[in-house]
Amino acid sequence: MVSDINFLLVGNSRLHWAKYSKNQSKFFHTKKEQKVPGNIDLDQLIWASVGKLPNLLLKKENEIKTKDIHLSNLPDYFGVDRALACIAALKIIENPFKKDLLIADFGTIVSITKLNSNGSIIGGQLIPGFLTQLKSMEQNTKNLKVPKKYEVPTKDFLINTEEAILKGVINSLTGVIHSLFNPEKDLLISCGGDSKFITKSLKMNKKHIIIAPNLVMEGMIIHHLSVK
Repeated sequence: MVSDINFLLVGNSRLHWAKYSKNQSKFFHTKKEQKVPGNIDLDQLIWASVGKLPNLLLKKENEIKTKDIHLSNLPDYFGVDRALACIAALKIIENPFKKDLLIADFGTIVSITKLNSNGSIIGGQLIPGFLTQLKSMEQNTKNLKVPKKYEVPTKDFLINTEEAILKGVINSLTGVIHSLFNPEKDLLISCGGDSKFITKSLKMNKKHIIIAPNLVMEGMIIHHLSVK
């Protein structure tokens, strides 16, 4: 029995960790400037990266790359996080009607990936994530600031600037999902750090949505165990 394996995904803004022990998985997340959590042996750490590597001595032979993942029609230049999410979705999401899988990963960048039930990549889209859009407004304008609270208003037309910013950004994210998702043909899987927050604003029957925040990390575990 495989036990006590630690995993790390280096994201664009955070470090994502998983511990697999006795057939159970635990997930947590840290900022890049934080110290490595205790009891983690970097020599044994299984890792992948889509962001800038922190100052850690990580073994190259323990790295998972996109080219290591076997999916039909998967380009080597696809982000490894997207590939791992696909592996996990195929393995753990119930899909009795063999629908296409539409994976929306709500992180620094929102990646939308579609694949069929046989695991063949169809394609997808990439758009700036929630905080990325907010920070971009602040950095590229004189008067707009990142709102201090993320309470998305229910009204569509707002006078207050912070509310207007929040509503606009949320609509940009939910709008692309609404335009791509067909519940008759697809299963929608929402993952990533902002998945629960953004999914609340989707104007569709929530029974058509599967929320799996740690889908990518689950994919790392599944991939590693499959090649052991």
